[in-house]
Amino acid sequence: MAHRSFQDLIRQGHSLGTWSQVASAEMIDMLGAARLDFTIVDCEHGAFGIETAENLFRACDANGLVPIVRAPSPDAGFVGRALDAGAAAVVLPQIASAAQARARVAAARFAPEGTRGACPCVRAGGHFIPDWRGYAQRQRHETGVIALVETAEGLAEIEAITKVEGLLALLIGPFDLSVSLGHEGDYRAPAVQDALARMVKAAHAASLPVIAPIFNPDLAEARRQQAEWQAQGVRHIVFGTDKIVFADALSKVQGALGKA
Repeated sequence: MAHRSFQDLIRQGHSLGTWSQVASAEMIDMLGAARLDFTIVDCEHGAFGIETAENLFRACDANGLVPIVRAPSPDAGFVGRALDAGAAAVVLPQIASAAQARARVAAARFAPEGTRGACPCVRAGGHFIPDWRGYAQRQRHETGVIALVETAEGLAEIEAITKVEGLLALLIGPFDLSVSLGHEGDYRAPAVQDALARMVKAAHAASLPVIAPIFNPDLAEARRQQAEWQAQGVRHIVFGTDKIVFADALSKVQGALGKA
């Protein structure tokens, strides 16, 4: 299976993915069998690092999924390692300023444009790269970083952040944002919803694609939230996490078949 890039998702117009918090290539196989478009391998909240994530990228490639990874922190050092390992894009959490976003974009670019270390024998290049110039150009145009804005500080700077040249997309973080704004996880609170709408508007004004999450596993509610995002022009949805989907299914089984 040919490696799919983040730009493939943008070109197809609409996409649906999830978060991978379970370190299982077999779980990735199931996502592929369900015909999802991408998954975000979660190195921030998943209990694993880049060595495990690399094998999950392999499973994504084998199943036609676009492999995205969430870095464990906003630190730029993870970016080059993840792209070398074959990630199509790196989600950087807690982006709070345009200067921070620019530094992370630079971490995804080779010199002289950026600060990413150059190596001709990495997985992303087939472990040996005879045409370095062509490889570097493909990396520049097809990979990079996604800004995850999820704090009050990031919200205050959202218009400047979304204008940073070289960002691949804006990923909205409703749950963390609700906590940061003092709503203790209630991401459906009107003030949080207004903040999210401001983020989407800023991204659209900058012609930056938006990825929006839906956490609720109830499909009727999920469809309603999807319609809300679509009404705002959002075309890329990340649904639940593998843990949410599995835990919800088990809860329903226990409710139907378990001991009363």
